[in-house]
Amino acid sequence: MPKKSVSETFHDAKSHAKSHAKSHAKATSIRAWELPKQPTTFAPEGTWTNIDNDVTPIERRIWGHWALLGYWMSDILSAQSWEGASTIISGGLTYREALICLIMGTFIIAIPISLNGSIGTKLRVPYPVAARSSFGYAFSRVPVVIRMVTALFWHAIQTYAGSTAMTQVIRAIWPSYLQIPNHLPRSAGITRRLRNLGRGGTVIGMCKLAGGSGDIWDQRPQYTGSTRSWMILSYMTSLSGGWATMATNIPDYTRYLKKPRGIWLQALLVPGICTFIGVLGIIATSASKALYGQYIWDPLELASHWNGPGGRAAAFFVGLAWVVAQIGVNVSANVISFANDLTSLCPRYINIRRGAVIATIIGGWVMVPWKIVYSATSLMNFMGALSIFLSPIAAILIADFWVVKGQAIDVPALYRPKARYRYVKGCNWRAAAALLLSLGPNLPGLINAVNPNINIGGAAKIYAFNYLWGFSSAFVVYVASSYVFLATDTLVPFTIHDDGNVIVGQHVSEKEIYSQEALPEKQV
Repeated sequence: MPKKSVSETFHDAKSHAKSHAKSHAKATSIRAWELPKQPTTFAPEGTWTNIDNDVTPIERRIWGHWALLGYWMSDILSAQSWEGASTIISGGLTYREALICLIMGTFIIAIPISLNGSIGTKLRVPYPVAARSSFGYAFSRVPVVIRMVTALFWHAIQTYAGSTAMTQVIRAIWPSYLQIPNHLPRSAGITRRLRNLGRGGTVIGMCKLAGGSGDIWDQRPQYTGSTRSWMILSYMTSLSGGWATMATNIPDYTRYLKKPRGIWLQALLVPGICTFIGVLGIIATSASKALYGQYIWDPLELASHWNGPGGRAAAFFVGLAWVVAQIGVNVSANVISFANDLTSLCPRYINIRRGAVIATIIGGWVMVPWKIVYSATSLMNFMGALSIFLSPIAAILIADFWVVKGQAIDVPALYRPKARYRYVKGCNWRAAAALLLSLGPNLPGLINAVNPNINIGGAAKIYAFNYLWGFSSAFVVYVASSYVFLATDTLVPFTIHDDGNVIVGQHVSEKEIYSQEALPEKQV
């Protein structure tokens, strides 16, 4: 083995000292938690970003059609989807109206999901970055924070739902678990037993025990005329609003697709899978009437009626299936969304992995989800009402990309605070105006959702289709104001993907590549 020179030995010692100092700094200095700034980033000096917030590199674009199908399966297979159509029937409508609301409601939301998803496949940027084109570099933090808060609340509620499924698994193994006394004070918010959960095998088992699918197919409508029509519209809007979160930040996921055309598959996947799960819920609910004398809409409560060795075994596997389902929907719909949003706000220290840990701690423990669900039923209505904030955001994103900008975006400028998407001090007042004007008529309905004792009069009619109103009004206001008060500095003739001015949809010869006159003006 050759001997090292004195200079080499000194260099090795110096490197070891630096390495030791850096490892020590991890426990003593916040700078040690800084993420590496990517050398290919478009952000100027003084503006930080990281690989999770940057343009998705080619090696990460690995999603195919099957991956997209798997994503939506994990996202839709939840208690919310199971109960969607069944709760409509409990409101006094028949299964026919329930299926109409389910199919139409999910098809309506599939349109903005596909249109906004296309932004991710064409620009390869996450939702917080894409929002800068329409809202402005600084003001885009407002829709990002709105989506972040929504994700945290839903994370807490879905975590609670998963815990109820785990309770079913535990009681199936140890029935005496249900006899353990509760010594926690009432202030803890856990003064009753957690409920229980179930899925696909539930339908087969229920129909076998009931000797059929029950009599729900013969149910007569309890309402007629305009009352029935308004109820259908309200339930349909509610089902659309339930997916308003994903219609807003879907670019977070579609940026990983291999081919852009795969995005339109969502227009069929979302209503198709939702309808399939909803029909299973209707059948199981109908069979429950024959078995237990009442319609049981909650799959958790169904499994709680299964006793004896065979019943407990079935409850165990059904509960386990729902545990996995709730984990899937929490990760895909809430954890990743929150992590992407937080990464955009703190790219120097937060990436998706760290953001996921923070989301889990806050959503699962800090927000005490068991107390949220226990203390206020109105909070569930409030969470559904959050679609009034999310619908105009989705509409503004679509209007800006597809109509105002004509799909031509300067991607490097999205990462530069003082580039073309700065607008007025970082805020696009057109987006702010569209957001506020769409919120106004819906706010009385939001107040009533939190406190039903407050009479809002005719405003209830507008709130019955809150998602449709919020989306359409924001879309029209944003497009109109953008054409009347044209922001010419933000318009480019073609999509600019990097500082080499690679333009989508147009052949560029070698002569044009070296000719600066043939290329759009760059902004730094």
